Amino acid sequence: MNDLICEVKSHTLSFLRAAKTSRDTLLEKEVWYIRLSDRQGKYGFGEIAPLFGLSVESRDEVLGAIRQMVTGLHPPEAYSSTPSVRAGLEMALLDLNYPASLQYADNAFVKGEQSQTINGLIWMGDPAYMHEQIEQKLALGFHTIKLKIGALDFEKELSLLSGIRQRFSPEEITIRVDANGAFGDDALHKLDRLARLNIHSIEQPIRAGQPAKMAQLCRSTPLPIALDEELIGTTSCAQKRELLDYINPQHIILKPSLIGGFSEANDWIQIAGTYGIPWWATSALESNLGLSAIAQWTAGYNNDLPQGLGTGQLFSNNCPGRLQLEGEKLWHHPESECGFEQFWNGLDSVQ
Repeated sequence: MNDLICEVKSHTLSFLRAAKTSRDTLLEKEVWYIRLSDRQGKYGFGEIAPLFGLSVESRDEVLGAIRQMVTGLHPPEAYSSTPSVRAGLEMALLDLNYPASLQYADNAFVKGEQSQTINGLIWMGDPAYMHEQIEQKLALGFHTIKLKIGALDFEKELSLLSGIRQRFSPEEITIRVDANGAFGDDALHKLDRLARLNIHSIEQPIRAGQPAKMAQLCRSTPLPIALDEELIGTTSCAQKRELLDYINPQHIILKPSLIGGFSEANDWIQIAGTYGIPWWATSALESNLGLSAIAQWTAGYNNDLPQGLGTGQLFSNNCPGRLQLEGEKLWHHPESECGFEQFWNGLDSVQ
C-alpha cells in the first residue's frame, strides 16, 4: 500500500426533491471520492458514502479516517470502524486492479451483455405524491415496487397498498415495504394486516438493536421480514452467524456502504447461505460512482431477486456514470464516454 498515492475530494449531492423516510428528511448528501494512483500512473476511484444517523460512524470519524488515509494508506480492514471509508477504499483498489476505468468486477453486466432487474422505489410523501410515483413506476414497466412506510398514518398507507393490490395480483406486481424501524409494540398486528395484501416482504419493521423482539417477530410473523439496519455494525463472522442463528430472518438486505464494503457483504452472503436465507443488495444514496460499483459487484452473484439499486435520478448534481435504466432493467455501458475524471478535477481536495 505504501507505493500508492491517495487523494480524497468531497462533493455535496443535492436532492431534486426532499427524500423522506420514517427517520429523517434529506435535502443534501455528503460524499467523498477516493483516487488511488500507482507508479505507472493508473488510477482507481472509489466513493465514501455514509448515511449519518444510520451509519455507525460520525462525520468527524469519517474525516479523521480520510485524513489518515491521505497521509499514510493502510489495508481496507484497518478502517473497519468507519465502514463507509473501508467500502470506498475497497472500490478504489478494485478499480485500480481492473484494466478499464471505473471497473469493479468482471461479468456479463459489466461488459454490457446482461441487465439487472431492480425494484421501483416509492419515496414517502403525502398520498397524492406517493400515488403519482406508483403510477410512474407502473407505466415504466416495473414489476416490483418498494414503498417506504411508517411516516404517514398507517391506515392511509394500507389504503394506498390496497389500491395497488386491487388492480394487480401478486403475480403481476410484487410489493415490498420498508418501515425503517418505525413500528412499535403493535408491530405484529400491523404485519398481519399487511400480509392480507400479499406483500412480498417488509424491511426492518422495528428499530435495530432489539434482537429478542426481532427474533420473536420473525418467528411469529405472517409476512417475511428482511433485516437491514440490524446488520450494521456487525463485523466478525462469529457475530454474523450468531445474529442470523438467533433472529433467523426470512431475508437480509445488504448495503455495502453501511456494512463495510464488498468483503463484509460477501461474508454475509456466505453465512446467510448456510441458513438458507435469501438476500438482495440495495444502494444507500450513493452517487453514480458508488452505485455503479455496487451494481457491478451484485451482478457477479446472478441473484434472480430484483435488486434495490437506485438509478442516480434523485440528485440535481450527480457525477457522470455509465448506468442506464430501461424500464426495470439496469444496464452498464462500458464503452460510453463517462467524464468522471473531468468531474473529479473540478472538486476540492480534503485537507
